Amino acid sequence: MKPTIGVLGGTGHEGKGLALRFAHAGYPIVIGSRDPERARTTAAEIAGRIEGASVAGASNLAAAERATICVLTVPYAAHRATLETVRQALSGKVLIDVTVPLLPPKVTRVQLPPEGSAAVAAQAMLGADVKVVSAFQNVSAHYLETVEGFVDCDVLVCGDDKDARELVVALAHAAGMRGIHGGVLANAAAAEALTSVLIFLNARYKVKGAGIRFTGIPDDPAAR
Repeated sequence: MKPTIGVLGGTGHEGKGLALRFAHAGYPIVIGSRDPERARTTAAEIAGRIEGASVAGASNLAAAERATICVLTVPYAAHRATLETVRQALSGKVLIDVTVPLLPPKVTRVQLPPEGSAAVAAQAMLGADVKVVSAFQNVSAHYLETVEGFVDCDVLVCGDDKDARELVVALAHAAGMRGIHGGVLANAAAAEALTSVLIFLNARYKVKGAGIRFTGIPDDPAAR
């Protein structure tokens, strides 16, 4: 049986899109939100699109408690507060941090936090009992609105625990994306910074889904 994935902040575009693709891949999903009713509405919408999907809605804390793997997709402004709410429920689990430190209105300017990245800050806050992995920052929600086809964007996966990274690379593949091992968690700064660049590219070239691709790496999952 596949592990349950809790998508914290899962009612936003990125969280909802990832939940949709994970559900399509057969993973049980719990959508988390500060507003449980909104989470249940989003869960019902996803369940209605994917026959046989197991999708429930709850508060962020309840979603973290019920899940084996958690995905944090909240805006940067809510990053610390959300982690404080769920930190006890994350003990012994893998947390995939999708957060990007965007500081409106200058979202096209790289503005990394003092810790070096949002993911590193999360790991410092949660402690060694939680395996924080950084991933999915550079995938446009535009691509996640549908479950058809493979997303033409690589996912840079960074984390200090190799097995946790391997798990997230496999999740990316299950969701129709190519996960690439990006090394230790400190390297998450690269992916987080690139998001501001991609936002600028979307505006400059009038596109919706600018992304990244790494050349010279085999597509065979076993070769990753």
